[in-house]
Amino acid sequence: MAKNADFSPLKPKKPMNRRALLLAGLGLGASAAGASGQTRLFNFNAAPFLGETSRYRGRRVVDFPTRERPGTIIIRTDQRKLYYVLTAGQAIRYGVGVGRAGFEWSGIARIGRKAVWPQWRPPQEMIERELAQYGRELPQVMEGGPQNPLGARALYLYQGKRDTMYRIHGTNAPATIGQAMSSGCIRMLNDEVIELYEQVPEGTKVIVV
Repeated sequence: MAKNADFSPLKPKKPMNRRALLLAGLGLGASAAGASGQTRLFNFNAAPFLGETSRYRGRRVVDFPTRERPGTIIIRTDQRKLYYVLTAGQAIRYGVGVGRAGFEWSGIARIGRKAVWPQWRPPQEMIERELAQYGRELPQVMEGGPQNPLGARALYLYQGKRDTMYRIHGTNAPATIGQAMSSGCIRMLNDEVIELYEQVPEGTKVIVV
């Protein structure tokens, strides 16, 4: 079983930023880190990377020393990996897609809601941004299904009673796993998000660094 060499103790040479403080608190080390035109409806059948293959080769159990309790989810956006903490210093490591530049999010949250084949309701700011930047018209709501960009399952991240608007969810674009292309949400392969969904209850702690 391969050891994860990226998790050496953090020894900063300058004051740590918020992300570094989160890493230190977890007992984890640091690692190296459109087009304009005519308005058109978003075509999910022609979504980028749909049907292409990813370099990601699937989940694996790895050594993962952490102070967090078993059952915690830790997402390392720099690695583009999600860790589901097991006992005895190990975790299940999943590849994920993360937020593109300018849309990154980090913090501590809990799973406040879970959904099977969830609806997609893009925020109004996303609708306006897509229209302004790409001339692409997003739907106000899209029912769940294979063409839905939230994929097969969604885990909704809350801080207290407030929905952060960030989710861990499946994807209909598997080649985006391992890339930074989302609007901040964490994407997983559909079969792997189904597995995670079955393991984690509402209330599960989620740490994004």
